[in-house]
Amino acid sequence: MMRRHDPHRPLWLCRACGGPWPCGTARLTLLAEYGDRIALCIYLAGMLYTAVEDLHRLDPRNAPKPAALHERFLGWATPRRG
Repeated sequence: MMRRHDPHRPLWLCRACGGPWPCGTARLTLLAEYGDRIALCIYLAGMLYTAVEDLHRLDPRNAPKPAALHERFLGWATPRRG
């Protein structure tokens, strides 16, 4: 049985591979499950909001920077213009 690449809260690491969530496999799975980028981005924005709260509560001094979290959660899912 394959393990799902879901987030392990409050650390926001992947339950299957231990990488920062959403890991590469989670990203591919989310793209396939949602299909619609707008719906996916809305979901990821909610997850980002929760992650910011969790990570700040764990360690306010060393929480990831907002720009890094934005790129991690939403940057890859937003269609690029060009």
